[in-house]
Amino acid sequence: MATKKKSAGKKPPAPPVPTLERLHALHPDAHCELDHRNAFQLLCATVLSAQTTDVAVNKATPKLFAKYPDARALAKAEPADVEPLVSTLGFFRMKSKSLVGLARALVEKHGGQVPRSMVELVALPGVGRKTANVVLGVMWNAPDGVVVDTHVQRISQRLKWTKNDDPVKIEQDLCKILPRDKWDIASHILIFHGRRICFARKPNCEGCGINDVCPSAFRAENVGRKPPRLRLATLSDR
Repeated sequence: MATKKKSAGKKPPAPPVPTLERLHALHPDAHCELDHRNAFQLLCATVLSAQTTDVAVNKATPKLFAKYPDARALAKAEPADVEPLVSTLGFFRMKSKSLVGLARALVEKHGGQVPRSMVELVALPGVGRKTANVVLGVMWNAPDGVVVDTHVQRISQRLKWTKNDDPVKIEQDLCKILPRDKWDIASHILIFHGRRICFARKPNCEGCGINDVCPSAFRAENVGRKPPRLRLATLSDR
């Protein structure tokens, strides 16, 4: 039987480990860009980073940590005390409540220390699997999976490492194709690449060092992005 030829111009999925290594060579300094000095500060900063940028968080946390340097100090505060320090961030009231709640839980259940297990971390107020994996990976190189933010989601879809849109399923796909010792650094590499080259809009495919293996090269803008919302005016014209 004759084999079916591949469609012209289509590339197979980029090989995960070799491609990741090439990306790491492009971004050798890839790391968590949330400023922190210890696990407590990283935990708080990661909670604050939801729905906002690391740059914005890094502008807010110096005053926060100056006033509340550890869990015991923050546990004595009220959310209203924290709000002015993080008011430049989205959802700051909810985040202030989470910070105080997690600090109190750390003091009451963990002696003021950040636990080192996924189960204990996600039991803290405002801490989900993504936040827990950031802390486990960055502080102890022991993540329970791959951190999937918008950059990781977009680029893993563009590289055809996943066909899923749900972050939980994307994480499962990435954990299957990447060795465990790459789980932590993989997210940082993909995030660096997403922030510097593989933008959501107008990705710099010409300047990308892996455009020879990327299945979405030079047509990536419509891959890994949510479809634009139809404007009401457009709907009313129908």
